[in-house]
Amino acid sequence: MKFEKLDLNLLVALDALLTERNVSVAAERVHLSQSAMSGALNRLREFFKDELLMNIGRRMVLTPRAESLAEPVAEMLLQVKTMITTPPEFDPSTSDRRFSVIASDYVTDVLLAGTLRRIHAEAPGISIEVLLPDDTLTERLERGEIDLLINLEPYLAPFHPREVLFEDDFVLVAWAENDLVGDAVSFDQFFDLTHVAVQHGRNRHPAFEQWFLERFGRTRRVEVFSPNFSLVPQLVLGTRRIATMHRRHAEHYARFLPLRLLASPLDIPTVREMVQWHKFKRRDPGVQWLQRTLRDHAASLFQPSPAEAAKD
Repeated sequence: MKFEKLDLNLLVALDALLTERNVSVAAERVHLSQSAMSGALNRLREFFKDELLMNIGRRMVLTPRAESLAEPVAEMLLQVKTMITTPPEFDPSTSDRRFSVIASDYVTDVLLAGTLRRIHAEAPGISIEVLLPDDTLTERLERGEIDLLINLEPYLAPFHPREVLFEDDFVLVAWAENDLVGDAVSFDQFFDLTHVAVQHGRNRHPAFEQWFLERFGRTRRVEVFSPNFSLVPQLVLGTRRIATMHRRHAEHYARFLPLRLLASPLDIPTVREMVQWHKFKRRDPGVQWLQRTLRDHAASLFQPSPAEAAKD
């Protein structure tokens, strides 16, 4: 089908080319041969009277015209996909849909695992794919590759609906038999002790380090780096290390591990965990059911944190 002399089938190829910036990879993405994708690129170049992709050294880069097309083309295709694939009605008790959710191991421990138990009982045919956050999480939301993103407020994608699930503050965690830690940890002692820290992202930056440096001009003595939040308590046990953890997560592990939770001597800001979905999925009854289920479980599970109570 042609529209304004453009074969609309070429828009799928254009989206793949602008996303992958590689003819071979784009061809694989839309199940075309490399020669067919090269032919599509030539036809697109002719229509737009622009090279669209140019070889610079060993890589292909987008022209300014291609850059201007990338977002609207991707958004248009996603809107069409959402329109034709979203069922008008959704019954969780009979549905066999598969949903995808990005959530940290911290959120999975304190909220998502319980929500999934509830879903197992109420919607036994539904499956949930839980994905860990990475450096592409907002891009994946933008492209409609995931249904829900749960993350801290500053790291959500702009221009898409979001809702607060819960707030949390921070505590220090130490092994119950750590003889260097008493009933409290002073400011100077905090920086004298060794720590377990979590590293995030492709560059493996420890959480909080930049904040400590900017706020106090000091850094922690990090002895062990953990790839996730859930390993932190295990790396504290049997040592004199301490760790800074989300209060709700620390309380979760303190139920079955010999840990002590202490107030932090630092005024670390409260964080807000939020759930977000693509704006085109606001009419998807399945996604909205999943979002409401998360919200309702969070409301039933969490009492106000100390920081929230202090505000009241």
